Amino acid sequence: MTPIAALRRRSLFAIAAAPLAAPAVAQPAWPANSIRFIGLFPPGGGTDILSRLWCIKMSEITGQQFVVENRAGSAGNIGTEAIARAVPDGNTIGLASVAPLGIGPTLYSRLPFNPTRDFSYVSGLWQLPNLLVVNNDVPARSVPELIALLRANPGRFAYASSGSGTTVHISGEMFKTMAGIDMLHVPYRGAAPAHVDIQGGRVHMIFDNIPQGLALHRDGKVRALAVTGAQRSPVAPEIPTMAEFLPGFEINSWGGVMGPAGMPPAIVARLNALTKQALESDDLKRRFLENGATPWWTTPEDFAAYRAANEAALAPIIRASGARVD
Repeated sequence: MTPIAALRRRSLFAIAAAPLAAPAVAQPAWPANSIRFIGLFPPGGGTDILSRLWCIKMSEITGQQFVVENRAGSAGNIGTEAIARAVPDGNTIGLASVAPLGIGPTLYSRLPFNPTRDFSYVSGLWQLPNLLVVNNDVPARSVPELIALLRANPGRFAYASSGSGTTVHISGEMFKTMAGIDMLHVPYRGAAPAHVDIQGGRVHMIFDNIPQGLALHRDGKVRALAVTGAQRSPVAPEIPTMAEFLPGFEINSWGGVMGPAGMPPAIVARLNALTKQALESDDLKRRFLENGATPWWTTPEDFAAYRAANEAALAPIIRASGARVD
């Protein structure tokens, strides 16, 4: 046998002995059907509006419906637990919120989920400040005047919140601590009933998410005194920040998208990329800004790290306030 023939023969044997390559398996496109998005707060509130705006845009981009299901209660803990318990196939996702994930771990003695282990973090969606508004019967027309009024009348004024453990609540506790005042906290199930009582004079003020508070202020139903962000809001630059009167006062509400732990990395990556596309669209950016929110895209890794850092930053403030929910 010639050397060339021998070489050909060995090549044929090698090919025959090689294992058959596994046939390529096409990965199903995501999303292949409608997606359930679990909202954490009642319909009509600021975070609900922003969540629905994002879901509408995602439906346009993907051709599949992103359907909001509101699971409100316990400052977002009920809906957050529902996300943690969902099947991690990418068909159920939901709102990641500062209330259960940044504030809750310190405020609550027990939580039905672990923020570090129980979720697949995908991306941030928005950040927005709160807005301090008072009812029109409160004589103070500035933060210094309000502080003087509260110091002269300890325990006689009450502030509302959309629930214990929300940024609306912790903003009030931060105000009490930094200004050295005493006032009563009155929690509600959502901001809507709180606003009814503020306008009716049954409670005196609220640090609400900026969309609702600003709308009521511009309608003359309440009086806005300050925003809680580090800078003045671009939607209301005439309203000062709390930090202009109480240096270091800063707290923001934030929201993002997450799913249960164990979501396939490919789905997390695709959802992240689609979220970036949505947040970069001119119409969604405009609608977010109209509602006082800044679009906020992150990588999954950066979002998980931000959540942990936010929890650590808020913990001393919550402990100093003495606020605790068993």
